[in-house]
This record gives sequence, C-alpha cells and structure tokens, in this order.
Amino acid sequence: MPRRLVPHAVAALVTAVVLAPLALPGYVLRYDMVFVPRQPLNWEMIAPADALPRAVPLDAVVSAANLLVPGWLLQRVALVAVVYLAALGAARLLPTARTMPRVVAALAYAWTPYLAERLLLGQWALLLAYAALPWLVSAARDLRAGRPGALARLVLAAAPAALTPTGGLIALLTVAVLLPLRSRVTALAVAAVAALNAPWLLAALASAAGGSSDPEGVAMFAARAENWAGSWLALAGTGGIWNAQTVPASRSSVLVPVVTVLLLAVAVPGLRELRRRWPGGADRLFVLAAGGFVLAAAGATGPTVAALEWLVVHVPGAGLLRDGQKFLIPYALVVALGFALGAELLADRLARRFEPAAGRVLLAGAMLLPVVVMPDLAFGGAGALRPVRYPADWDAVAARVAAVPGEVLSLPFEGYQRYDWTRGVVVRDPAPRYLDAPVLMNDALRVGTVTVDGESPRATAAQALLAEGRPAAELGVRWVLVRKGAVAGPPAGVLTGLRLVHDGPYLQLWENPAAPQTTRTAAAGRRIPALAAHLLAGSFVVCAGLAVLRLRRRSWYGPRTHESGEEKTWPSWPPS
Repeated sequence: MPRRLVPHAVAALVTAVVLAPLALPGYVLRYDMVFVPRQPLNWEMIAPADALPRAVPLDAVVSAANLLVPGWLLQRVALVAVVYLAALGAARLLPTARTMPRVVAALAYAWTPYLAERLLLGQWALLLAYAALPWLVSAARDLRAGRPGALARLVLAAAPAALTPTGGLIALLTVAVLLPLRSRVTALAVAAVAALNAPWLLAALASAAGGSSDPEGVAMFAARAENWAGSWLALAGTGGIWNAQTVPASRSSVLVPVVTVLLLAVAVPGLRELRRRWPGGADRLFVLAAGGFVLAAAGATGPTVAALEWLVVHVPGAGLLRDGQKFLIPYALVVALGFALGAELLADRLARRFEPAAGRVLLAGAMLLPVVVMPDLAFGGAGALRPVRYPADWDAVAARVAAVPGEVLSLPFEGYQRYDWTRGVVVRDPAPRYLDAPVLMNDALRVGTVTVDGESPRATAAQALLAEGRPAAELGVRWVLVRKGAVAGPPAGVLTGLRLVHDGPYLQLWENPAAPQTTRTAAAGRRIPALAAHLLAGSFVVCAGLAVLRLRRRSWYGPRTHESGEEKTWPSWPPS
C-alpha cells in the first residue's frame, strides 16, 4: 500500500471498529443524539420562539439535508465523518514525513475519552468540531504562509464546527489565535468564521428565552473524577465529563491515571519538538489549548466556581461555559500531536542504541496504547450505540399534527425520557424533530437529585400549571402528546376538555378543539434577520466549496509528493 494511503486506511479501520453496530438498520438514539426519518424545516429550527438556540443552525442544516437523504443514512454519514476526519486530520497535521508516527497521532486523537464520552452523550455535532479542528489548524497554517485557496479551505473546515454555538466559538477563537494580529487576511478569516456563527447569534436575539442561566448548573456540569486520581487528572487525559452514565467502564481502572501520566511524559518532549518544527505557530496552538483546559477546570476549582456562577446569571449567553469540559478540544489535539512526536523521538533513540526494529516496536506500542487502555470504545461503546426503530405511532401522530398545525405539549413534561422501544436508553424527546409544529417541552435538566432550571419562560409557566393539575388547554396548545407507560401519567385534570384522537401502543394524542388557529413563532421582525444569517452562512460555505473545486487539488491539505514519490515534510509556520 502506498504510504500516503496508510492514514486513510487507519482512519477507515478505526471508524469501522468504533461504529460497527451502525451496520444494523434503524436509528441510534441516545441522550442528545436524535435523528428522525424526515425532520421538517420550520421557523423553530431557524429562530426558536421560546428557547435558546442551542441547536442553531444544526437543526436547519439537518432538515435541509433530510430533503435529499433519509435520516438513518444522514446519521451514519455524520458519525462516520466524526471518527474518520478526526483520525485522518490528526495524521495529516503531524509535521513529519514518516508514516508510523502519523498513525500514532491518528489513534491518539480519534480514540480518546473525550470522543468516547461525548459520543455516548449523543453530542455528535460537537464532535464535528472535534473532527474539524485539525483541518482548521492546517488551513490557518496555510493561510499564514499565503498558499492559494487557504481562506476557502479555512471556511470549509470551520463550517461543521459552527453547526453549534460551542463549536462555532472554538472555531472563531482558533482562527483569531493562530493568525497574526493586525493583518488583513486575519480580518477576512475572522469575519468569515463570524458569519458562520451569525445564525445562532441572531436567533438568540429573536428568542423570548432569557440569556441568563441557572447557577446551580455550574456545579452540576463541572468536570468530575473518573477514578482515584481526581478531576484534574481526568481532564488531563481528556475525560472528566459531568455525566457518569456516559463514561466508559474502563475509565475507572486504577491504571488509567498511570497511563495518563505516561502519555503526558512522552508528550512533553514531543511538544518541544513541535515548537522546533512549527516556530511561532505551535506556541499559538499551545495558548489555545491552555485556554481550553482552564475553562474545563474552572467549574471544578473552588476559586473560579463563584465567578462562573456570577457570569451565567449576569452575562447573557455565559451558560455556554457551565459544561467547561467540552472546551478541551484544542488540548486533546495538542496532546495527540505531542504524544506522536514524542514517540517518534523515543523510537529514534531506541533505534540508534539498539536496532531499527526496537524503534518500530515502540511506535507500534504507542499506536495501540489508546485502544488497550480504553477498549470499550470499540463496537459502539461496547454495544451502547445500538440502532432501534421508531414505532408506527410516531408516523400516525406526525400525520395528525401536520393536517391541523398547532403547538404541541409533550407529556410527561421531561426533556429526557426512557422509552420501552429504545430499550430503556435515555433520549431527548424526539417530538420537536419528528413533528412539523412547535413543541412545548421542559428545558430544565435533572442531574441526580438536582434540577437545573431552563431558560424558556413558556416552559416555566407550563411546569407551574401542570404542577397544579390545571387543564393543559389553558396554555392554548392545539395538541397534547402523552407517552404511555410512564411511571406517573398526567393528572386527570390536565386532559380536561381535550379530545383523544390517537391511542396507540406507545403514544396518545389529544386535541384541544378550542385552541387558537395561530401558531406561536418568533416575531417576523426577528425571524427575518435569523433567516438572513442562515442564508449568509450558507452562501459563504458554497462559495468556499466552489473556490476549492476550482483549484482542482486531490485533497484539502497534507503532504505533497515529488514525482519520485517521496513525501515532503510540512513547512514551518512563518515567524510571527
């Protein structure tokens, strides 16, 4: 096999091993990962009326893609892109001409606790930002060097990251930090990535939800320990997610902290070598990684907890900082690159002192280390990612709602629920994505015995009404969707005045004949700017794609080969 194809083959193999259960039919539904057969495109996807735009522009992009691709296939394309592009991007970014260290980088970045835990939490869109970061860093490097088409490639690399507010912010900060200050090209790049963030920024202005968040969420979403070594070492190993149910069992091993220290020890000389090979640029990447680590640790560190609590209450949008562990993405990339280069240096020393085979054995061990220490990422997190099928009830309810549009109240009033047909796996209520109507659901999140309040004033009002057992018709909703089999069904008074129109094995649908004919959406004066922002961002991506196509390159980035077939090494970053 030609050396240039080895990273592709390794990325494909890792992808196949991690996502093996997706060969079965159906949909993987787990926490935030909710795909449906055909997700409708409506104003709630573009400018939510009562909720913060956490899934803007993600939902609109998925709905648009669903016009061409069925949901089951779209899910597989997205998840394959996460693992494959993460592995391939890290391999190509590593500044070396040798193949084995590139494979080490691929596995060190694509087989991490961060990817495993966020995947098991269903945050596939955030993982697109994870997969895009190596490509974004590569494009920023090329832009600094003045290479043709670099700006267009930077926009294309930032586009998947900007599908969520967190990913968009990481992409924007990456471009701002890696490119030189007071430069015209930097201004253009920052403006382009800012335009990709415009949809969720303007959607936030169009929403009636308050910009402040519940300060209790700071402690609930803080990084947590996964074994005896505490939260800081968990973060150092790219783990530490707040939800213990999404942590692979292997992370509790007493050996994990030892392996983490070993990995970091190998990475330290590798990072020094990275500075030598990328003068100027590597330091900027280290600053980005350090900033991400500080944000990740802030919620778990006493002196900064109070500051975070004040920020989420008084600064609109600061609630993004509560789950700080998600900002570890640049740190994870830096550790992967450092570990791969450190292993390369150590292998060279062994080869000089003993024989070349000793160096190759060490590199092979470095390749396998991430897999050995966390084997339960394989096969969909040891079977956690198992596809299921939607019951026919969902299509029947969707048809009823589409025939007479109107707001839907989803009961039980919990944003995350366990369904019998998902084999008891916790999943976010599919109703907002399955039904072509605004869905009123609880945006508060229960973490153990603590409930972190949401931001939607309408959801808060609905919660108060339901707690008093008053009729749901008082909310003015057209439909009430009831999940059957819940531990506690809705109080009898809640359904007073409603007419049962569908009673299936899993779902009931009740209609409110007295509901108003209008549907709640954001005011037109606020919706139009949000729509314009979506179109602007889309036009940037299309223009960037056309520009890249015109260059007729075989690939976006990576080493080029001479006619002799020998690979050239990455050029150094230009001096700052």
